[in-house]
Amino acid sequence: MIVWINGAFGAGKTTTARELIDLIPNSTLFDPEVIGATLTRLLPAKHLAEVNDYQDLPIWRRLVIDTAAAMLAELGGTLVVPMTLLRQEHRDEIFGGLAARRIGVHHFVLAPSESELRRRVADREVPAEPADGEIRVRQWSFDHIEPYRAALASWLSADAHLVDTSALSARDAAGRIAEALGNGEVPVRAIVQTPEPTGETLASGVLLFDERDRILLVDPTYKAGWEFPGGVVEPGEAPARAGIREVAEETGLHLADVPRLLVVDWEAPAPPGYGGLRLLYDGGRLDADEAARLLLPGPELRDCRFVTEGEAADLLPPVRYARLRWALRARERGAAMYLERGVPVP
Repeated sequence: MIVWINGAFGAGKTTTARELIDLIPNSTLFDPEVIGATLTRLLPAKHLAEVNDYQDLPIWRRLVIDTAAAMLAELGGTLVVPMTLLRQEHRDEIFGGLAARRIGVHHFVLAPSESELRRRVADREVPAEPADGEIRVRQWSFDHIEPYRAALASWLSADAHLVDTSALSARDAAGRIAEALGNGEVPVRAIVQTPEPTGETLASGVLLFDERDRILLVDPTYKAGWEFPGGVVEPGEAPARAGIREVAEETGLHLADVPRLLVVDWEAPAPPGYGGLRLLYDGGRLDADEAARLLLPGPELRDCRFVTEGEAADLLPPVRYARLRWALRARERGAAMYLERGVPVP
């Protein structure tokens, strides 16, 4: 399992994690900051300059998942991970990726009072090199107190077990976490578990439209990026029926008729993904009452919205958006199309 220690920058996560591994038998410390530091050496400066935080790099989030899984496979036991996660979509992607590998995560937040947090940031030991390193690190920590407060007021306090460390030493905080784990007070975080594919997959998506002909897009909790309602076709399942099943599971809407096929798109392998066939079906237009009955967002979805074709371009990855464009053209023409990498093949 993994014990994830979250909290504001400067809250004492790493110090507490070091104390915790002394209290949990067969436990190991894994600090994802090591991956961030490595990426600053591996990636081109121009690429790094495009983000304000290495957590915004998809490669960082992917490597955190893969490294944690590899360490547990190598060492077994418990992995203690001190890392600030303030964006829910990052938490969903990382915890969902771990859940896909059947790795449970116990999520804790060190939550001292704001005055105590500011005192700790001011007193925090930080590297003296480079010359302005100390100033930058402290300012970074102070600048992220407000985003931390916002996350705590919205999703974080509901998702994690809070430990008020205002009057606790790192050792005492570790003791509280170990006690909560021992008595089962903090269960593994419930998140959709989607097994990682081991080969090419067949997936069915369904386009649902509102009365203004806008397309329904959903933001799954178990992976990054916006999608169409749908999912992987299970062994022995008809693709159209898989689309119907996925729509019901994700939205609560039960399609009365088998949806009409719009496109078949071959998606090329893009490591670590295997690619495969992607089908898009026309689920039809929902009237206002039907749209109002959609159970969104649900356990599998972080968000959802009806969007125009132009708005979808800002949300979908390029290949997925190309698939949508051609599906809409096929819908207009009344004839299905075959694509490869989102491009029609005569």
